[in-house]
Amino acid sequence: MNGVAAAVVSSALGGTAGALTRYVIGASDPVTLAAFRFGIGFLLIFPLALALRARWPQGRDWLGVALLGVAFFAVFFFLYNIAMQHTSAARGSLALSTLPLTTMVLAFVFKKESFSSRNTLGVLIAIGGVAFALSAGLADAPPGAWRGDLVMLAATVLMAFYSIWSQPLMRRSSMLGFLAAGMGFGALASIALSLLTGKYSLIENLNGQQWLAVICLGVFGGAAAFYLWVYALERTTPTRVTNTMTVNPISASLLAAALIGEPIGLPLVLGIVAVGAGIWLASSTPR
Repeated sequence: MNGVAAAVVSSALGGTAGALTRYVIGASDPVTLAAFRFGIGFLLIFPLALALRARWPQGRDWLGVALLGVAFFAVFFFLYNIAMQHTSAARGSLALSTLPLTTMVLAFVFKKESFSSRNTLGVLIAIGGVAFALSAGLADAPPGAWRGDLVMLAATVLMAFYSIWSQPLMRRSSMLGFLAAGMGFGALASIALSLLTGKYSLIENLNGQQWLAVICLGVFGGAAAFYLWVYALERTTPTRVTNTMTVNPISASLLAAALIGEPIGLPLVLGIVAVGAGIWLASSTPR
């Protein structure tokens, strides 16, 4: 499986995690949900890293891995969960799908990548496809939804920096060692904050189906999704990887159609086609 294909699957899993987050967040809180998601993920990734004798970060790299891990696996998902409390799923997903554009600009500013008309066009087509697919739900938002939109846009900047700055750290250690260490630091930060604020007591409100959703978040939205994400980052450019994030709201819409019978209209079908075309354009090289 090449890097782009792994990123597509990771983003699809992220979309299903978004739907699960919306299902659970009302009975929990942003910090505790992040703590469970990546605590479960770490308990699966860490033994795998030990079994495969992954190479761990060395020396000063531990500080970089810890900072990135806390920024992404704790702060990013804390902001993500807050955003999903204040805006609609469609608007939040559209804000998150600007990630490839943010990544492309930051990678250019920090001289990690160069602009190309093909990549830029592919990114814009994919984001346009998301906007078209979600057009029916963009106006259906609670009062003050713009606050959640802004929080999600701020979160995309964190994820863009993670995607850009993780590559050199992975090269000096290993993909699995980098992921396990970073996820461990992020999970510890979320757990500590949840304990300090006392919000963990809200888990008593969860019913059986919600607990199942939390476990699925940890297994598929935590361990599997980010194993594939860093696998992709190790093999291709940050812009190509993050451009697949446009799959995220599409997969969430398809899951909603399967679980609660939301209709699949023409905008969603055309949006899927546009997203696929945009990802192909941005990730392929002309002959």
